[in-house]
Amino acid sequence: MTVPEQLIARSNALGADPRNTNYAGGNTSAKGSVTDPVTGSPTDVLWVKGSGGDLGTLTEAGLAVLRLDRLRSLADVYPGVEREDEMVAAFDYCLHGRGGAAPSIDTAMHGLVEAPHVDHLHPDSGIALATAADGPALTKECFGDRVAWVDWRRPGFQLGLDIAAVKAANPQAIGVILGGHGITAWGASSEECERNSLEIIRTAEEFLASRGAPEPFGPVVPGFEALPDAERRARAAELAPVIRGLASTDQRVVGHYTDSDVVLEFLSREKLQPLAALGTSCPDHFLRTKVRPLVVDLPATAPVADVVARLKELHAEYRDAYRGYYERHADADSPAMRGADPAIVLVPGVGMFSFGKDKQTARVAGEFYVNAINVMRGAEAVSTYAPIPESEKFRIEYWALEEAKLQRLPKPKPLAGRIALVTGAGSGIGKAIAQRLAAEGACVAIADLNGDAAAEVAAEIGGTAVTADVTDAAAVQAAVDATVLAFGGIDLVVNNAGLSISKPLLETTERDWDLQHDVMAKGSFLVAQAAAKAMVAQGIGGDIVYISSKNSVFAGPNNVAYGAAKADQAHQVRLLAAELGAHGIRVNGVNPDGVVQGSGIFAGGWGAQRAAVYGVPEEKLGEFYAQRTILKREVLPEHVAAAVFALTGGDLTHTTGLHVPVDAGVAAAFLR
Repeated sequence: MTVPEQLIARSNALGADPRNTNYAGGNTSAKGSVTDPVTGSPTDVLWVKGSGGDLGTLTEAGLAVLRLDRLRSLADVYPGVEREDEMVAAFDYCLHGRGGAAPSIDTAMHGLVEAPHVDHLHPDSGIALATAADGPALTKECFGDRVAWVDWRRPGFQLGLDIAAVKAANPQAIGVILGGHGITAWGASSEECERNSLEIIRTAEEFLASRGAPEPFGPVVPGFEALPDAERRARAAELAPVIRGLASTDQRVVGHYTDSDVVLEFLSREKLQPLAALGTSCPDHFLRTKVRPLVVDLPATAPVADVVARLKELHAEYRDAYRGYYERHADADSPAMRGADPAIVLVPGVGMFSFGKDKQTARVAGEFYVNAINVMRGAEAVSTYAPIPESEKFRIEYWALEEAKLQRLPKPKPLAGRIALVTGAGSGIGKAIAQRLAAEGACVAIADLNGDAAAEVAAEIGGTAVTADVTDAAAVQAAVDATVLAFGGIDLVVNNAGLSISKPLLETTERDWDLQHDVMAKGSFLVAQAAAKAMVAQGIGGDIVYISSKNSVFAGPNNVAYGAAKADQAHQVRLLAAELGAHGIRVNGVNPDGVVQGSGIFAGGWGAQRAAVYGVPEEKLGEFYAQRTILKREVLPEHVAAAVFALTGGDLTHTTGLHVPVDAGVAAAFLR
């Protein structure tokens, strides 16, 4: 394998195991020689994981490639630690060729250390030693002289110089523990470097396990034990919208729920409050989790109403404390405060709620806090957990380089941070709506009576699937609960589930009537009711959209049960718009007609029935519908989806109670 191929293989292997490093955490490098295309001479270069990449999924495109001689020459012009941020821009002048990833802040560490291969990782076991009050002594006890200690320093050029000096002074060492931060290892070959990294990680794990106290978090606090599974998840679903609403005070966020044994055990212990108040230490951790979490201080069995009231009090206190933290450390050059809401909320007996701008960010924030729990456990097992000072956390959280990275992020999509539930989304119009909402940035739950179809669509768009019969109140509530547990809350509901039976009055059975009204009239009511309850608890508004029909206002032939059910849905829009507006919830409808292609309803027999009514071949039904419209155009599922997006995408913020026709123009169905 080439040197870059060896580096990719090593990076992927290390990144595949969460014991070695967290998602998007750490970086790896290799040095080697290439032919300079200009001079034809051999040139030494550094391949290093670029900014923002993930080791487990790293490809060659994610590497930055720099000329080693130019990179090391930067030491000659280094202006000192007070101006070390300037060196990041200087890395661009060391790049070899075009393309590749942008060099990260850790590039200096990899280039200045005299070793062909270098790994910088954030294993829980290594950070536990790095954050222990007597970390240097514990490192010596654990590793002897095979691993050296480097005092805490913010990532940057000076840290690279520090590590290079420690390595030069300790030729027998295979790596270092970075105080408050993580580990760095090196080797003469890619294989040796990986072995050395794993030796440090596994030796630290064994040391903590063999030497550590059995209950580092203290005894269990009575009443704070984990609730039984079903009760725990039911309470989590009830609390999730409330917590997300609070966490979205400054900016709407998506949530993630975690009730792993690691989390629940930590929440039940005596040291929960004091340790949580200390916050996380590794820069990768607190950049995702904020300086500290919000911790509910009530027992697991406290009434939900009491927990909600306490959450609101604690949230106000958290915001005041965060503003105080910002004001204590900010100076004239600091970026503006980004938001005072917590990224991590811990509820004893229930679990952890983590938040971010999208689902992945929320999930990763939770994963990082689990890492932090493991770190605290390890440090407390052998010593006392002593993270880096609050002032240092602020320097990194509001680092100008971090702010610049945030400013380079692409503009969010219109529905970013929005959470949608679409019923009947396993096929046809519902599927097209789900696809469009996801494409516009929403997190989407796919609900359908056909669980396999729902799962297929969810896999395609990166959503979550729910098998749901909308005629069953319990099933509807379960679908809403599944949505809020998957994403933290709910903002946008599309009542699309439906079916149709085309019969004249005298042939329409009571069962026909009940079935259509149960699915569309009753089903829409149940979904709107359950979703509105969550939206009201959330307190940040929302959208409910009904996919009604031209037939809600047009008296078509042989259509009494379907038309009446659609008319019921249409009036629900008006009734709920009037009722829910006080909560910032908008309710609108879409009236499609003649959506034949891709339609589950038409494929299920409705198409043949309607074709018979109009005396045309079933395969010509779409064309027939198009020709009777003013625009002479066939209506497709994506046209209905476009109307849903138009109603919810941010331009019609003052519109509620509206029905949007998507029928290519049917004069008899014009709204009056």
